[in-house]
Amino acid sequence: MFSIDTMSEDWENVILLSADALRADHLSCYGYHRDTSPVLDELAEESIRFTNAYSASSHTREAVPALLTGKYPDVAIDSKYHLESDTIASTLSEEGFATAGFHSNPFVSRAYGFDRGFDVFDDDLHLGQHKLIALAQRALDKFRNRHYARAEEINERSLNWIDSLDDGESFFLWNHYMDTHGPYEPPREYATLYSDDGGKGKDVQSLYQRAIDDPDSVTEEERQLLIDLYDGEIRYNDKRIGEFLDELREWDLLENSLVIFTADHGDAFYEHGYYEHPRYLHDEITHVPMLVRTPDGRSGEVDAPVSTLDVRSTIEGEVGSSDGVSLFEEIDPERTVFSQARGEYENEHLWRYAARQQGEVCLCERHRETDEVEFTGDASRELRNELEEHVQKRIRRMNGEELEAEDEADAEIERRLEALGYKE
Repeated sequence: MFSIDTMSEDWENVILLSADALRADHLSCYGYHRDTSPVLDELAEESIRFTNAYSASSHTREAVPALLTGKYPDVAIDSKYHLESDTIASTLSEEGFATAGFHSNPFVSRAYGFDRGFDVFDDDLHLGQHKLIALAQRALDKFRNRHYARAEEINERSLNWIDSLDDGESFFLWNHYMDTHGPYEPPREYATLYSDDGGKGKDVQSLYQRAIDDPDSVTEEERQLLIDLYDGEIRYNDKRIGEFLDELREWDLLENSLVIFTADHGDAFYEHGYYEHPRYLHDEITHVPMLVRTPDGRSGEVDAPVSTLDVRSTIEGEVGSSDGVSLFEEIDPERTVFSQARGEYENEHLWRYAARQQGEVCLCERHRETDEVEFTGDASRELRNELEEHVQKRIRRMNGEELEAEDEADAEIERRLEALGYKE
């Protein structure tokens, strides 16, 4: 059994539920004007709800590895997005937990090494394990109009796995739901929940792609349709998460499990001139939900800034293995959290960074070749300086300079301990 000193009782299981492209401010428990998340609202009532949670990045290829490893993307993955660091699953597997992950996003599939530490890793990848095969399957699924495994399938697969375990066997489960990712095509009644016709007669896939490729061409009516369908996907996903939690309750597993719900990133609807989640770091694509339900029933609201990097520290109870902090600690309300995203295509020479405190954000771009940093916005001088220091630290980290300094420090400590007679 894995325990954390700050808890009044231990948990036997750890369940991490994440949603792809789910922005916090479209959930009713985060103040949205529509009742999109009745299940998550109820979960929030019996959980610790973090109002200012931010992803370490703005897109899956960097956000998910940060979530699973507790490390910034520049060290969590390599230049080709292969996993470079150990994950929560690796640690809990060593502690005797059965481990499993269920999702259908090829970018974080076994083709990129994300099955590390998992006893069972169902990534919906059935054509092979090579990264080119992963991308080929993604193209094939688009052609078949099958973009991902629906939440119902993820639930069925993961519940079957739990049912296969020995009685009393502790487990770590990661379910990643893709339903809120575009193109927004909620099933049946959810398509017309917020839209009169649910996009009937319109090519929603084509509209979604045009919104990405030519955002200025999208009319206000089309923009509203995209929002309506996105909200329908949220309501559908919410319903299925409720069914999953109900099964755990019926099996008497929920009450002795740590449950964390979050998202890898959000989605934009032209607030800054773009749709979907390109590699910027605005609130719409980095502000995510964060709910932590504990077996001892603690609940409440925390306004201090937190990061998806904190999830690993919270689960393992060891801050040293992560760039985050434990969400069970008393978090400084003046804490600063950071995000980053490497550019792609015409902006591949850029790295973008963000620093956030309560009510304030500072953004910058760094040119990879010159290390020149350009700031945007009107953040305070203090926050700008903090972000600049953070960027320089990440540059040193990526260049290996910080690791060399740490190695030298460790060697000096060893020498001094030996001189003092503490080493044989």
